[in-house]
Amino acid sequence: MAARIGSLRNSFLLQNKRYTRTCVLLYEFEHKHMLKCRRWNHFNPWKNAESAGDVDIQIGTRPLKIFTGKLARFADGCAVAKVGETSVMVTAVSRTKPSSSASFLPLTVDYRQKAAAAGRIPMNHLRRDRGPTDVEILTSRMIDRSIRPLFPSGYFYDTQIICNSLALDGANEPDILSINAASAALALSDIPWNGPIGAVRVGHVDGEFVINPTRLELSRSLLNLVVAGSRKSNVVMLEASAENILQNDFCKAIKLGVKEVQQIILGIDKLCKTHAKDKREFETSASVSEEVLDSVKEMARDRLYEVFSDPSHHKFSRDNAVTEIRTECLEKLAEKFPDTESFLLTEAFYTVVKETFRGIILDEYRRCDGRSLTDLRDISCDVDLYQPLHGSALFQRGQTQVLCTVTFDSIESALKSDSVTDSVGAIKDKNFMLHYEFPPYATNETGRMFSSRRELGHGALAEKSLRPVIPSGFPFTIRLTSEVLESNGSSSMASACGGSLALMDAGVPISSAVAGVAIGLVTKTDPDNPTDIKDYRLMSDLLGIEDYGDMDFKMAGTKKGITALQADIKLPGLPLKVVMEAIQQATSAKNEILNIMGKTIRKPRSTRKENGPVCETLEVPVSRRARFVGPGGYNIRKIRAETGVSITQIDETNFSVFAPTPSAMNEAKEQMEELLKDDREMELEFGAVYTATITEIRDSGVMVKLYPNMTPTLLHNTQLDVRRVNHPSVLGLEVGQEMSVKYYGRDPVSGKMRLSRKVLMAPASAVVRTLGDKPTATFKPT
Repeated sequence: MAARIGSLRNSFLLQNKRYTRTCVLLYEFEHKHMLKCRRWNHFNPWKNAESAGDVDIQIGTRPLKIFTGKLARFADGCAVAKVGETSVMVTAVSRTKPSSSASFLPLTVDYRQKAAAAGRIPMNHLRRDRGPTDVEILTSRMIDRSIRPLFPSGYFYDTQIICNSLALDGANEPDILSINAASAALALSDIPWNGPIGAVRVGHVDGEFVINPTRLELSRSLLNLVVAGSRKSNVVMLEASAENILQNDFCKAIKLGVKEVQQIILGIDKLCKTHAKDKREFETSASVSEEVLDSVKEMARDRLYEVFSDPSHHKFSRDNAVTEIRTECLEKLAEKFPDTESFLLTEAFYTVVKETFRGIILDEYRRCDGRSLTDLRDISCDVDLYQPLHGSALFQRGQTQVLCTVTFDSIESALKSDSVTDSVGAIKDKNFMLHYEFPPYATNETGRMFSSRRELGHGALAEKSLRPVIPSGFPFTIRLTSEVLESNGSSSMASACGGSLALMDAGVPISSAVAGVAIGLVTKTDPDNPTDIKDYRLMSDLLGIEDYGDMDFKMAGTKKGITALQADIKLPGLPLKVVMEAIQQATSAKNEILNIMGKTIRKPRSTRKENGPVCETLEVPVSRRARFVGPGGYNIRKIRAETGVSITQIDETNFSVFAPTPSAMNEAKEQMEELLKDDREMELEFGAVYTATITEIRDSGVMVKLYPNMTPTLLHNTQLDVRRVNHPSVLGLEVGQEMSVKYYGRDPVSGKMRLSRKVLMAPASAVVRTLGDKPTATFKPT
């Protein structure tokens, strides 16, 4: 090797001295890493340039194309998914050394929706893509939930998935493409992953199910269901919002989505046969020995069983009892196994905790708080808590407590969407929003008060649960806040329940009450094949400690049907049979909760509170619009500054008037009536000649009045004389001077009076009318 490098060095010196050193260093670097790195082909993009490939998959009525090998070749895996003219590139990179402190998979998913992909420039101060926005965060969470369950247990390597929107055509959604491209990128890479998976969106348009509907079809769809599935028709992730769709239709949509997903999986498998890399071997953290586990079981299992079997415990007493057992157990284990790392002893303890907890549910059909698998916790509801609030409710379920408040504001307060969403034709204004807050004191902790991704996701789910029952023509913008005061599981579904009560208390004419519930799952699986479920138990209304289970299945709806669903599945896949059972059990629990809520308030109040806001529609004739608005909107701004009333123009003649209180509306009405008082326009006759008084001299003409209480109007220079007039002063006109003008009605667009003095300069005589004369013939021939 040294002789060959020396020979090349001499050759380079003779050919080109300027690049000698650079070329030799590059040559040495390549050969050094080619000999040492087993994954040389991965690091050398030029050797992979010929390995580009693609696959076409027919999904619904549109083909899905996935290709690899052309872009981002330094990444462990890269794939581009395309439907129509929408394309998304996803890269997957994972470190080759495990994180030293991680006891879980440190997976990060970042979805970015670029303005350039939609042909727009970001309209912020720096004109750069800034984020992440709420849409990007929610899409990132959905991708994460789809791919996370298929990573092998014990894989604690930092892994990052980045999704870049390359092109957006405004018709096809990029989020579903991102899930499929992420699946392909991981399957093609050498990262250990038990995929692939596939994802589709299912809509329900005009009574028919549509796979991957376009944006226009989705706007008319009663269902927006995202299904991610793995092999053998297993479900990995579900997320849905629906217009109160029936349970049977919802189940049919899930089955149809799982069926279509299998085509995507087959397509990715086909691409992997020729372009996938060999999966890397990875080191798991040191495992707990059987001897240590046996010692923990001997020391703690019976005591743990007593704690988890005692229904008198609440959240903190149970946690404190487990902590006490852990402290004593770890002290004894440290003496008995001095050479074993402390984190392994802790892991052994919690392994036994999990086994004991799950065993009671699987073997004895009961839970740690004494409930059966289908029992709900105690529920209490209260509404109209504080008079100044437009609407309020307190929902308590077990040790989960949520305070919901409703605030009305003008339609101007509707949430505006970002420029990228605008450019592809999405909804631009949102007049109903739900904000979820989870302060640290809800779990007896301290910490910073800030909005996390978790809070955004929980709030979005509760908002989707309630949005279908909000009336479309409601004249206010509605902000619903849900503050979790106590948390012991299922706070997002408690927010849906409390939000429904608060909306009814505020007098919002929602079509039906909404309730939500979380369904859990505990399974017994084959250790060598986690997808092979030997036995399982479904649990209604999850506790916080029941996160030890294998699923968090949240569903909300009305008595009639389903409005929202989100399934977080921790297994590599869940059979359709179990999903259908979970939906049926959630429906029963939901109806039971609705009956309890109905005892507090069964339907929306017929009227809103006396001190609540008032919204009216004011019709302003076109002829009076300029006077009502004022120059540059001066009059409207003045009313708002003095009374707090907002006035928004709806169309050509109608204005929406929003007042925070009835007294403010009354005060504003006085000012608006003064602006709109009768200007005796009906006494003006088209074609008649009147005497006008000059009130102001301007460069463009003179301002005149036909009667004392009239708003001055402009008589333009072009209508002053038959000759060309550059300024009124050349005619000797002065303020207070009277002149005869002819009235031609009002401009149909601007509503301004049309007057002319020029026509009276023609060789004809006219009869000048006063405002007291009856309108008779205006002109007589000469």
